[in-house]
Amino acid sequence: MAAPRNISVSETSRPVLPRHAKLKFDETRQVWVILAPERVLAPDAIAVEVLKLCDGVRSVGAMVDELAAKYAAPREAIATDVVAMLQDLADKGFLTQAREKTS
Repeated sequence: MAAPRNISVSETSRPVLPRHAKLKFDETRQVWVILAPERVLAPDAIAVEVLKLCDGVRSVGAMVDELAAKYAAPREAIATDVVAMLQDLADKGFLTQAREKTS
């Protein structure tokens, strides 16, 4: 298995969960978890909202815009928090950069 590509998260990044990690709702515990080989992470409710937007298509900036509109919160505050959270997850190997589509 190839090592995860470390990314530096910015508003132009298009983060996505790597193939080995899945965001799933754990029915038994009634919480969202990220499942990865030999690791489980239980993100809080806000992190889950952000992770659901990490589809490899949306940029971080687009996610921030969507969240700012949804929660009627200052964009700058959301941007700071989202970039920091995504960078932390990327540093732990739970996020990678979406690959460019080749024609």
